[in-house]
Amino acid sequence: MKRLLVGVLTLVSLAMPCQASAEEPVSSAEALLHQMDEASRKLSYELSYILIKKNSIEPLRYRHALEDGETYAHLVYLSGPPREVIQRGQEVSYFEPGLDPFTIDSNKMVAPLPPIMKTDIDELAGYYDFISMGRAREAGVACDVVRIAPKDGARYSYLLWIDTRSKLVMRADLLDRDGEPLEQYRAVSYVINSKVADVLKSLKSVELPAVVQLPPQPQADLDWQVNWLPQGFESISRNRHRLMMTERPVESKMYSDGLFSFSIYISAADNFTVREQLVRQGRRTLHSYLLNGKEVTVVGDIPPATARRVAESVVFGNRGSHTP
Repeated sequence: MKRLLVGVLTLVSLAMPCQASAEEPVSSAEALLHQMDEASRKLSYELSYILIKKNSIEPLRYRHALEDGETYAHLVYLSGPPREVIQRGQEVSYFEPGLDPFTIDSNKMVAPLPPIMKTDIDELAGYYDFISMGRAREAGVACDVVRIAPKDGARYSYLLWIDTRSKLVMRADLLDRDGEPLEQYRAVSYVINSKVADVLKSLKSVELPAVVQLPPQPQADLDWQVNWLPQGFESISRNRHRLMMTERPVESKMYSDGLFSFSIYISAADNFTVREQLVRQGRRTLHSYLLNGKEVTVVGDIPPATARRVAESVVFGNRGSHTP
């Protein structure tokens, strides 16, 4: 299939954001997050932003529109090899260098978007405090600043700058437990205009890769349990498979609280297994250690102390249980 070119969705000219009249008084932090969620799902907008990590800065452009109840979105990586992601309703297509383009049945992009976008605010309220931090200026506009802080202190937090007019996120800082930024999403410019929707309508007639038909994945019955998880984390998948490069059998479970996620991997120890290791790179932590001849590894977007506690709570057989 002919590769879809970024130029197919070139936006010629749009006005700068301007819709607001008189500013409304600052609402509660939770109400503001609901407004942010609604704006990100329903407005027609284009957002240019940079993702700042410890050793890299990546520029991106995201366009979004809601047409007849269907979401249309287009994410473009603006540096390096051409890469893009397209959402058309319940289908998401990926175009990556070195890979054949493919489409999956999904309503959410797996891409570097601010993770707080399109999350369940009501669900998060059970495990996070929403704290108003006043006002500041970001991307040239006035913003309400809100902190999303875990109630248990066992995970990371976010600091958000939300445009007082459009309610879109202008900046999102992922903070570690000491308040130090691990990564930042920072808007450079944005536009809210119906012309964005007009441009994205062309996706209806674009030929995209066929949806990949994945075989059903039965949930494996694994003979190990986790006795401790941060509050709100639930098992969303579990399976048994072999690693691609080594064919080494491994069992895994994935957990999520709606904002962050991590996985636990269990495999037989071998000559290359180290007794214990702990590595953190940006938001990602890897902690592994030996237990009863097994290598237990926790990988995900959680603090090192949390990853260690999760790993050390793994038990084999039926000796206690926290999750299925």
